[in-house]
Amino acid sequence: MSFSTVDITEEKDGGKSRDKKWPWFGAPIYAAAAFALFYAAVLPSFYSYPKMLYQSEEALHPDKFIGERAMRQLAEYSAIGNKMSGSINNEVHTINFLLREIQKIKDEARLDLYDIEVDTQYSSGAFHLWGMTISYTNLSNVVVKISQKSSDNENYLLVNSHYDSEVQTPAAGDDGVMVVVMLETLRVISRSERTLTHPVVFLFNGAEEACMLGSHGFITQHKWSKNCKALVNLDSTGAGGREVLFQTGPNHPWLAKYYQASVPHPYAQTLAEELFQHNFIPSDTDFRIFRDYGGVPGLDMASVMNGYVYHTEFDNFKNVEYGTYQSTGENVLPLIWALANAPELDNTTAYEKGHTVYYDFLGWFMMTYTESVSIAINVVVSVAAFICIGTSVYIMTLDNGADAPKAVVLRFAIIFLVQAGTLFVACGLTLLVAVFMQGVGLAESWYYGKWMAFGLYFCTLFFAFGILPATYIGFTKRKTNMKLDQTIACFMHAQCILLALLCIIMTIMGIRSSYFPMVGIFFYAISVLVQIVLKLTLKKSYFVTVHLLFQVLPFFFYTYICYATLVTFVPMEGRDGPESSPDIMISVFIIATAINYAGFVIPIMHKFRKPKIIFSSFGVITIIFIILACTSAGFPFVKQLAPQRYYVLHTQRTFHNLDGTSKQDSGYYIQPVDTRLHELDDTTFKNAEPESWTAATCAAEPYCGLPLYSGRWIEWKDSARWIYSSPPVIPMNINLTQLSKQSLDGNKVRYEYNLRASDRVMMYIDPLDNVKVTDWSFDHTPLVEKHTPPYLIYAIYSQTEEPLNFWVELEHEEGNTDGPYMKLVVSEHFQYHPEYYTEEYKEFLATFPDWTYTTDWFSALESWIV
Repeated sequence: MSFSTVDITEEKDGGKSRDKKWPWFGAPIYAAAAFALFYAAVLPSFYSYPKMLYQSEEALHPDKFIGERAMRQLAEYSAIGNKMSGSINNEVHTINFLLREIQKIKDEARLDLYDIEVDTQYSSGAFHLWGMTISYTNLSNVVVKISQKSSDNENYLLVNSHYDSEVQTPAAGDDGVMVVVMLETLRVISRSERTLTHPVVFLFNGAEEACMLGSHGFITQHKWSKNCKALVNLDSTGAGGREVLFQTGPNHPWLAKYYQASVPHPYAQTLAEELFQHNFIPSDTDFRIFRDYGGVPGLDMASVMNGYVYHTEFDNFKNVEYGTYQSTGENVLPLIWALANAPELDNTTAYEKGHTVYYDFLGWFMMTYTESVSIAINVVVSVAAFICIGTSVYIMTLDNGADAPKAVVLRFAIIFLVQAGTLFVACGLTLLVAVFMQGVGLAESWYYGKWMAFGLYFCTLFFAFGILPATYIGFTKRKTNMKLDQTIACFMHAQCILLALLCIIMTIMGIRSSYFPMVGIFFYAISVLVQIVLKLTLKKSYFVTVHLLFQVLPFFFYTYICYATLVTFVPMEGRDGPESSPDIMISVFIIATAINYAGFVIPIMHKFRKPKIIFSSFGVITIIFIILACTSAGFPFVKQLAPQRYYVLHTQRTFHNLDGTSKQDSGYYIQPVDTRLHELDDTTFKNAEPESWTAATCAAEPYCGLPLYSGRWIEWKDSARWIYSSPPVIPMNINLTQLSKQSLDGNKVRYEYNLRASDRVMMYIDPLDNVKVTDWSFDHTPLVEKHTPPYLIYAIYSQTEEPLNFWVELEHEEGNTDGPYMKLVVSEHFQYHPEYYTEEYKEFLATFPDWTYTTDWFSALESWIV
């Protein structure tokens, strides 16, 4: 009697059919079946949207979100155009749009049941963020509070989205679609007879793109802010699509429980949260401000589809995914109702019980549990897998046709080492291809055609996962009596053990995404257990059948996460900065997902004849795709759909010397934002100054004398280009007036200034040698935390003529009573005034190819030695 865990089919000729292989042409059929499953189940699930509800059907759907109304509102919002904080479009036209829509809601509301209060807030303040000291003046928010007359509860739920935009974009996706979702949610609640235990504050935020200043103004100054106990933040990094929950809490697992219980179309991953919080995503949201400055726990959600249009003029109404309105609305409305009725809002501190682990399964359902439960699950599943695998190997030793028990154990040990080496080589080879692609200037070949990533990285991984075990099996097939199915099972056992060890290590390190390998371990352990039971009861384990049946769901899960990751992150790599490593990043994401199913799916291909040729074909595909990357098929950028991005600033610079003289120049400051830096060297950049120019300027001036507009630009400045030109038209010159200079005790001097400039100003304060800044009128974080100068200061004004008054106190050496003490640099930015563009500037912008996208404005910079 045989006790192996594999299928056995006896033959009349003496019984060696147990190792009979399948025809080689079955291998491509097997691979095609995997693709078919992906296209039949995973893609339809990812792009699944509910049926749009129309206003004409409203009477048939009481208390339901009407997607058509939100869509119509977005069309009107988008038609306003660009909405930068401080502009007329943002501060007048968009606010008027919101107030009109809110008044319509009030006119139709059940005012016998609800109180609806509306407040237009204007705030000013200061804080420190992203390496910048920030000052803001007169920025707007529109705030609505709805409360049920029957409740006098003073604990509120806060719901936030922003109506302002980045440069040039109408912001339909980021974040107009969430604004109209909030409006429709408010409307439905205001007409419902359902209970609303806690008031809901809807914050329509007027300054998120400007360093999240609107949320700071609300949470630190608004009269309702102290009553806000939990948050639902709605943002976007694309043009609609399903919104992903990517931050919760922190330390409030009850929030994810309400999401799980109330949201009909879940899309949520702890993995996304940990990636976001470890700066893998080149963005941030108001969630940070509410958490850090208000201590408000919450849920952070964002739509991620078509990130190519993010912060461009193509983020318009027509490019918003049609299913977004109904899908997002059907999630947000019941979630807000559930949280507004949650008793936890009355004492949120009592429910601070650690982090949450959460993940959805193809949007079909969602799992959520606390971190402590996650530890228990990971340990139990991993130990159970060890036990099942141990039992399986033990049964192999009892097989009459197999080697002696010690030989079976020894062979399994060797297979484990081979599989460990295979895993290492597969990951290393995939990363090596990524390094090669970046090293030879072929990075981002997958940027628009994501299919390139399959040939470059998936096939490399599959090649290594198959060829090394195939070589071992071929080398040892005449040296062992172990059946092929047993050998294949041992390789998969080894892979499961490796993943279980990884899961345990991640758990020990406190990485909540350890659920990721746990899912694959769980399903594999169950399949081994079923095979054991079948073997002991029916004398046949049905190895291949049982194994593949139990691999369907994890295959769905991992390919779904992999696809979602690529959809989200691939467009982001086009704006992650010239110092980034996009191919390495994408290959790491592919490795992290693929190793969880490849080690269980690829080994089945050893059942086919000519396995080495089959696995070598994956390597051949990789080589073919590397060649394709050298052709036009691998060119990453496409007109409008996936353009290469550049910041282009027409800049005038003035450098004032100590003797009263000054030097002035002007040109185009061009900042690439991806790694393909040389695409325009022979065309648009042919007159650019050499790198030595940048190095010389960097030695003489803080931040290279460039008008930086973000802390991230500091890291990017070495890749900046400068092309001399005629000066821009500056409608408002920088006017810096020294109001006083005062000598203080302790070798200190204090300067007081008055600055008049545009509504967006960056300043650099760089104390000279043996001088340090001891105090100033700005936020004190850089001084308290002893940041390294130059200090970067960002000031923004909205619809006001008030100057910026500030002072700086410096400590110097005893003998240095006359100075100089510091370099003071002021740059002003005109980001929404294309009417002042010179003809020369327009002609220069026209030299950029149609597959590029320029975010352009003009600026002026002045530098003084004080």
